[in-house]
Amino acid sequence: MAIHWYVMRSKPNREEFLEGQLISRNFEVYYPRVTVKPVNPRSRKHKPYFPGYLFVHTDLEAVGITNLERIAGAANIVNFGGEVPSVPEAVVHTVRAKVDELNAHGGQLPVSLPTGSVVKVEKGPFEGYEGIVDARIPGKERVRILLQFLQNRRLPVELPVNFVSVKPKK
Repeated sequence: MAIHWYVMRSKPNREEFLEGQLISRNFEVYYPRVTVKPVNPRSRKHKPYFPGYLFVHTDLEAVGITNLERIAGAANIVNFGGEVPSVPEAVVHTVRAKVDELNAHGGQLPVSLPTGSVVKVEKGPFEGYEGIVDARIPGKERVRILLQFLQNRRLPVELPVNFVSVKPKK
């Protein structure tokens, strides 16, 4: 009896439904979700960390792949050329820790980028440019910065938070 974590793909936007179906059948399931602050208060307060995927902890040989794939809301078990890889426990633990960290900080990375601070773009198409932080984008791990271009014109650009770093003061 070998119980491992496996990745299961759900039908589009059916992750929560599939999670409920698996739990009702006594499977251990991990469906990572991140808390978001939507602009519209009626919007979802959580978004999937891996849209369309969740983790199932089971003995695949005892249960059978087809039995899992026939559950309502399931698309398939992730496989490569017919081989179903298991996910190491350490990977699931690391994902849990990362999602918990994000949720503890309101769904955003705990990066200090105050409005008005000077930053340098470290990655992406604007690498090497400097700009001024205009705003954090609510519900996303993004930041809007104003890049200095021709004739003192500032261009607003949205970038992932991890693409910029605070420029040290001289």
